[in-house]
Amino acid sequence: MSVTTDTGVKARVHPSPNHGERPAGVPIDTVILHYTGMQDAEGALRRLCDPRAEVSAHYLVCEDGSILQCVPEARRAWHAGKSFWKGETDLNSRSIGIEIVNPGHEFGYRPFPSVQIDAVCDLTADICKRHRIQPWRVLAHSDVAPDRKEDPGELFPWNVLADRGVGHYVSPAAMTSGFFMQEGEEGQPVEAIQSMLALYGYDVQISGVFDRRTRDAVTAFQRHFRQEKVDGVVDRSTLETLHQLLSTLPAL
Repeated sequence: MSVTTDTGVKARVHPSPNHGERPAGVPIDTVILHYTGMQDAEGALRRLCDPRAEVSAHYLVCEDGSILQCVPEARRAWHAGKSFWKGETDLNSRSIGIEIVNPGHEFGYRPFPSVQIDAVCDLTADICKRHRIQPWRVLAHSDVAPDRKEDPGELFPWNVLADRGVGHYVSPAAMTSGFFMQEGEEGQPVEAIQSMLALYGYDVQISGVFDRRTRDAVTAFQRHFRQEKVDGVVDRSTLETLHQLLSTLPAL
């Protein structure tokens, strides 16, 4: 059986029993991208459809570019887990989850094939168009759960998605020597970076203390927006990239 979205993106239906009702009145306003983090697509699909696993996603994008729809978009899939973005703590209720086949950091993380990324671009663009999802609400799993998730990781080509009109992105500032800030430091500069991360959406407490939560948020930010060096340290490139990103947001 096949299903065609409004803009012609095709997917095979492979139903998962792992879903529930979306709460009434909660909009679908977010897309969350994941990698499967398993050794092969078959194992990932079995897990997404295993009622004992209690996990699922709306879509699975294979390395050959084929797309499987496991959960109808109108239903609440179980993909984000414990999560946070811009004050919201139940991202499953307002999001579409897309799993992208890749073994991940545990099983041999590798670049994503271009045909797979083409499919992710087409699918995500279609979802965003139909649900009127804003570019800055296309997120990584690591963005919404930075203390426990790394996916889709620093090899995921967010710049390619941006070139196709998908997601919010700026070219990262060049790496330079000089200014940096790291875990354990305190003061107004720490409070400033925490405020900027929180304004974008990350789960940080504005305390002026560079704690583990702040480090995790910086690491997640780097995985998405400044992939050249992912270390949780705020260097000049990280700070300038974050500033540029915030400057391109509309006044909300």
